Amino acid sequence: MSATDVTLLSAAAAAGAIERGELGAAELFEAYRAAAVADELNAYLWVAEDAPASLPADAPLAGVPLAVKDLFCTEGVPSQAGSKILEGYRPPYTASVVAKLAAAGAPLLGKTNQDEFAMGSSNENSAYGPVLNPWDRTRVPGGSSGGSAAAVAAGTAPWALGTDTGGSIRQPAALCGIVGLKPTYGTVSRYGMIAFASSLDQAGPLTRDVTDAALLLRHMVGQDPRDSTSIGFPGEIALPRGDSLAGIRLGVPEELSGQGDVGIDAGVLDAFNATLKLAESLGASIHTCHLPHAPHALSAYYVLAPAEASSNLARYDGVRYGLRVENGGLLGMYTKTRSQGFGPEVKRRIMLGTYSLSSGYYDAYYGRAQRVRTKIADDFRTAFDAFDFVVTPTSPSVAFELGAKTADPLSMYLNDYCTVPMSLAGIPAISIPNGLSEGLPTGFQLAGPAFSENRILEAAYALEQAIGFEATGARIHTP
Repeated sequence: MSATDVTLLSAAAAAGAIERGELGAAELFEAYRAAAVADELNAYLWVAEDAPASLPADAPLAGVPLAVKDLFCTEGVPSQAGSKILEGYRPPYTASVVAKLAAAGAPLLGKTNQDEFAMGSSNENSAYGPVLNPWDRTRVPGGSSGGSAAAVAAGTAPWALGTDTGGSIRQPAALCGIVGLKPTYGTVSRYGMIAFASSLDQAGPLTRDVTDAALLLRHMVGQDPRDSTSIGFPGEIALPRGDSLAGIRLGVPEELSGQGDVGIDAGVLDAFNATLKLAESLGASIHTCHLPHAPHALSAYYVLAPAEASSNLARYDGVRYGLRVENGGLLGMYTKTRSQGFGPEVKRRIMLGTYSLSSGYYDAYYGRAQRVRTKIADDFRTAFDAFDFVVTPTSPSVAFELGAKTADPLSMYLNDYCTVPMSLAGIPAISIPNGLSEGLPTGFQLAGPAFSENRILEAAYALEQAIGFEATGARIHTP
């Protein structure tokens, strides 16, 4: 095979070819390494110089390389969270999930660009410049896992790790025309992930298809004693096989599907409704449902997540690691380091979070947001009494132009409108590509109860086969 042919294979197909002796693991790694080095989308912040010397015996992932978001600590390799305050930081340890995947035979290919500390929906907040969307280089790839999504869509990585706090896997997956899965909170260890909002952060796969997502997730889940929120996963993640949705009940929440005043683009709604009809033809029953507190999810999220961020980011003080800007004394050094090290969006969220936690405002803001979060989780539980899955568009729009929303934070935050409720509830959700609008990909989101990943993957796989979206379509637009 030529290098181009090799990188056209899905990760599962490449692993199979290696196991059959039709393809060498080193050959595959070098093909992707060369593609990553030649990347013109600013998707990578670091690329491995060489293939690993060896792979574990009988490794189930067979040596298929992995791109990893810059938010994961990787021993001896720059792990900067897209921030100047951690520029050049090389941790002395590796995140649990990255180590698990390496042990399963997925060696580290490179570290991908991201919004600083995962705070953003467009990947324009990175201290190392924005990532470009491979479908149209004048547009954003989504965020905060935009580098991982763009790399997979452009064919410079077979699959990638991202993190999802309020939609940061699913939204860029939708905007780049690939698959993105946020697992049930706690099923994947957070140890070694550079924290944004600890009660929300969750690692997940970004892949070309649903089968690859299942294969990667299979080796990510598991209880980790180093993560106090880790609860593992009951059973094993299975590879999906079905082509029918017979008996599946899909709930379409009025509050998140454009039936109210949500502001979802007409082309995105057209693709969503076409997918609903397709699901019905596969045997699914489809009915309107209600998540009455979902319209308040974004407000609650932008109190809770910044509050946790203000606490988590207090450790970046110029004393222990990362950037230090001397300024005549400890307080001056601390102030100057944080002023120069953090970007505008991170500063904005630290201030929001610190204010909402301050004396006299805690109950009015943080306490009330926590109560809203509980109500949202209750709404989902009620919905799942009647439906197998809740389905929505993933993103209200297709990829927007670079710079179009940077001056309007609220407009930027609204990109997470359909994804934040699932994050607050801690439930799994997947985005699959379901068509094009304005020549750009749209995403279809399925969410299910906690630990329903296998059922979600089965349903998503059946839909994926029927939709027939070409996962390598972005390469047509990427010279």
